[in-house]
Amino acid sequence: MSQLFNVYPLYDIEPVRALGSYVWDRNGDRYLDLYGGHAVISVGHTHPRYVQALTNQLQQISFYSNSVKIPQQQELADKLGALSGYPDFALFLCNSGAEANENALKLASFHTGRTQVVAFRKGFHGRTAGAVAATDNPAIVAPVNFNQHVQFVPYNDVEAAKAAITEETCAVIIEGIQGVGGIHVATDEFLQALRQRCDQTGAVLILDGVQCGYGRSGRFFSHQFSGIEPDLVTMAKGMGNGFPIGGVMISPTFKASYGLLGTTFGGNHLACTAAIAVLDIMKDEELMTNATRMGDYLMDGIRQIGGYKELRGRGLMIGIEYDFPVETLRNTLLFEHHIFTGVAGKNTIRLLPSLAIGNEEADLFLEALSKEVKVVL
Repeated sequence: MSQLFNVYPLYDIEPVRALGSYVWDRNGDRYLDLYGGHAVISVGHTHPRYVQALTNQLQQISFYSNSVKIPQQQELADKLGALSGYPDFALFLCNSGAEANENALKLASFHTGRTQVVAFRKGFHGRTAGAVAATDNPAIVAPVNFNQHVQFVPYNDVEAAKAAITEETCAVIIEGIQGVGGIHVATDEFLQALRQRCDQTGAVLILDGVQCGYGRSGRFFSHQFSGIEPDLVTMAKGMGNGFPIGGVMISPTFKASYGLLGTTFGGNHLACTAAIAVLDIMKDEELMTNATRMGDYLMDGIRQIGGYKELRGRGLMIGIEYDFPVETLRNTLLFEHHIFTGVAGKNTIRLLPSLAIGNEEADLFLEALSKEVKVVL
């Protein structure tokens, strides 16, 4: 029998059905999903409006390449611009977060004619060549030296960033909230200093909103708390609620030319339909407001439980760091309480639930966490 190339350690769970914040395995057991498949499930599993939109589109046309007009692309651009607060930014559509970051770096290099990139410690921007070169994780950086032009500086260190960003810098790429790195939130002062220094040097400021975007923080993009406007914003994950789609929002200071960017599958009929449905649901159900409310609710509950080293996050992007490895705690939550969570490093539990999560689901998690933390301590 043919084998799969193993890339992740797999839990012995096979989800076969899902609804809202829950998934069911082949045995009929229900699990509370507070991880959303790496922050992908934004409006909830199999939301009826989402399912209906995709079903309707499948009955018409599911795909054609970007050699023809695809009106869903313009509808998506209009709705995304309006809801995100960037109506004058252009939109390039692709298939994933890594691809979005690759294209953003490429655009920045063409725009400035420069090659040097500033990125940040513990940052994560994807697994393809350029994106992984700007990722601070030696375990996944290829031996081929794509990262020879990337300088890493400490996150939230204003003076170090100012020193690193010079007239030779092509781009600065940063997550407004680091996901894989442990849910570290960029301070307003830090993001404002980056914007100012990029303006001084002519460098392009790229905000990676792949994980911390699409309403997860309580704003459409987490960097919007600081009041800055980047030159490029990347997105994916929650953009399609499970259907692969990514994008780059591009400041009007960038000039387009045919052949500069391209994609076969990006912005296809089904992908755009999925993304439009997500935006419509987010707006109509006020899910960004819910992300703020439920994020505060969860963090207040976690504070009452205590036992952690540090609690970090904003909205429904939460990291709980402990003084001990969390593998056993995560596995206990998963196998005894039927709750999916993520991790970041060895010591941090990572919560990335649907933006539609409610008090009932939050209370299930808090009750289980309280019980298991007491056991560990």
